[in-house]
Amino acid sequence: MQREQDPETRDWTFTLGHRELVVHQRYEALSILNDFMLGVWFTIGSICFFYEGSLKTLGVWLFVIGSVQLLLRPAIRLHRYIYFKRLPDTNHDA
Repeated sequence: MQREQDPETRDWTFTLGHRELVVHQRYEALSILNDFMLGVWFTIGSICFFYEGSLKTLGVWLFVIGSVQLLLRPAIRLHRYIYFKRLPDTNHDA
């Protein structure tokens, strides 16, 4: 698998054999993936609470993971609007 980034559009392109996966608006895509995984963790965690023992413990851990991911959502959105930009190198040894 090969990953490239288009400097003009900032799209991610992954080459997988004879196919390419292009990710437009990568921060929006990461936010959507994060929301999807939140749903998965909380759904599985909720089902685990119907059982005693190790499944209940797994349910608690999935709720903890989901809660941490809830913190990632605003971090992804913030990073979309505020990010570090590399400045040109001004160090000239003459």
